[in-house]
Amino acid sequence: MTGGRTLLGQGAAARQRAGGAAIAADGLVKIYKGGVRALDGFGFTVAAGSIFALLGPNGAGKSTTVKILTTLSRPTAGDAFIAGFDVLREPGEVRRMIGVVGQRSGVDGAATAVENLRLQGRVHGLGAKRTSVRTAELLERFRLTDAANRPARTYSGGMRRKLDIAIGLVHRPRVLFLDEPTTGLDPEARADLWREIQALSEQDALTVLLTTHYLEEADRLADRLALIDRGRLVVEGAPEELKAGLQGDTVQIELGTESLPELLPAELEQLDAVRTFTAAGDRFRAQVEHGATALPAILSVLEGYRVPVVSATVSRPSLDDVYLQYVGHVYDRSGLDEGEAR
Repeated sequence: MTGGRTLLGQGAAARQRAGGAAIAADGLVKIYKGGVRALDGFGFTVAAGSIFALLGPNGAGKSTTVKILTTLSRPTAGDAFIAGFDVLREPGEVRRMIGVVGQRSGVDGAATAVENLRLQGRVHGLGAKRTSVRTAELLERFRLTDAANRPARTYSGGMRRKLDIAIGLVHRPRVLFLDEPTTGLDPEARADLWREIQALSEQDALTVLLTTHYLEEADRLADRLALIDRGRLVVEGAPEELKAGLQGDTVQIELGTESLPELLPAELEQLDAVRTFTAAGDRFRAQVEHGATALPAILSVLEGYRVPVVSATVSRPSLDDVYLQYVGHVYDRSGLDEGEAR
């Protein structure tokens, strides 16, 4: 806000900044009633045909960002473009460019897959023939043909999620938004959906933006990712690039207790081999210069305080370590921060 005026849609200059990106957001601010600031100058760009992940804990601003980019919410300030179209000035064009799969399933459980897809085709005005052809294509693409005439309520979680994505693709969008696409799925169904998402990008040149709580999902799928915390961009880059930026090793120790002696952290901080560490519950994690040197030193301190150790591993940095480095908290798989980096 400047002088009581909301800075939105800066016209040609803002569009020029968007360049040829499939998605471009610049300086997004969202303040809800009561003064809650969900976004605080957040921005990023997504190249056409790539998979981009928005990663962050609950309340970080991921869903608010998606709502703004899909024209479901207006930002308090900032600019956003989809395939060159301004989400504020040209919402109709934006909606024709995008497919949206929300956290909650949009499938009508009482209807069959065919009925769900044909209804979506009619909503987009495709016409009966085009809708029928597209329905058959998508059923085959997501291996749902054999179950096409069964009520969707009889589907497994993975099948239902595939149908959700198929519904979002009926009108052949250029950009697909997937908000927490694999939440609640078992590991096998999650891995299967990962393969489908990768194929959409690689084979169909579709741009995919996904929000996720799962670090391994972002690591596996994303060409680039943005880490958002408290409505601000923390870091952006390719997963491998971000991990490579952390020199050294990661030590992970499973403890036999969740109760640690009060003086233990202070002694661990004195170890030259340890850069940062965090202890949350029965998990201990540390960034170290050399794992082979640091692990014996850490175990010796734990033994001195009679802290039982169940297992210990040394590995190269992961996205967990990237998160810890930039945010200062361990990233729990539920999407909640826990522990403080020391």
